[in-house]
Amino acid sequence: MESTTELMHGHQLPKPKMHFRMQRLLPWLIPAAIVIGWQLSSQVGWISSATLPSPVAVLQDGVSLWQSGELQKNLSVSLYRATTGLLIGGSLGFILGFVNGLSKVCRGLFDTSIQMLRNIPHLSLIPLVIIALGIGETAKISLVAIGVLFPVYINTFHGIRSVDPELIEMGHSYGLSRWQLFTKIILPGALPTILMGFRYALGVMWTTLIVAETISASSGIGYLATNAEEFMDMKTVIFCIIVYAVLGKVSDLLAKMLEDLCLEWRQAESRS
Repeated sequence: MESTTELMHGHQLPKPKMHFRMQRLLPWLIPAAIVIGWQLSSQVGWISSATLPSPVAVLQDGVSLWQSGELQKNLSVSLYRATTGLLIGGSLGFILGFVNGLSKVCRGLFDTSIQMLRNIPHLSLIPLVIIALGIGETAKISLVAIGVLFPVYINTFHGIRSVDPELIEMGHSYGLSRWQLFTKIILPGALPTILMGFRYALGVMWTTLIVAETISASSGIGYLATNAEEFMDMKTVIFCIIVYAVLGKVSDLLAKMLEDLCLEWRQAESRS
């Protein structure tokens, strides 16, 4: 029996660890294979360095930009525009979705107009925004804010409207106040959908910023890429694209962490 127990402890306990490691490594297998294949193709000569520089050359260019301080300066500008636009547009979208989801009067007054505006591609508003606000920071931040407003709004609105009416009736029967009803029933029920909208809005935020920074900009990662394009500097262009991809991945991971933190109660319920 002892040998059997030792055998079980010796061979079965590492399996969850191995499974966990495989789960963490699996998403990176395809990107790693692409980078390795790209590097080998560049070394063999299958891909021209003028058309597509090797990953090593792109990395060296990134190191040069970092050492000169140009990368930090433009990266900080892009982060400022993205976060400011997200805070403004996300807050406005959440407030409108919250108010329209709870109030029939507000829903009848605002929702149709918002839905009409939502179906207009926000990037098509660039000429209007430039005419109205110029080409400065206000225009770029406004475009980001408009882009993130609608995903946050529609998911907040839908989340609040999809809360089970029977739970609300139960809250009324237990004598809960409006604030208690909101904090204990409505918000927890709507939170998964709200966080999904926030996560989707992050992707829209970076997409909008890329376009905004390539139009009459004098700073930012998009400006860095556009400026490099004029001099046919493909290494910097590709490096800027990679920076945007990394920023998008990091922001998505942060949103996932926030989602896990805010919805920890659901995981506890499923375990129980």
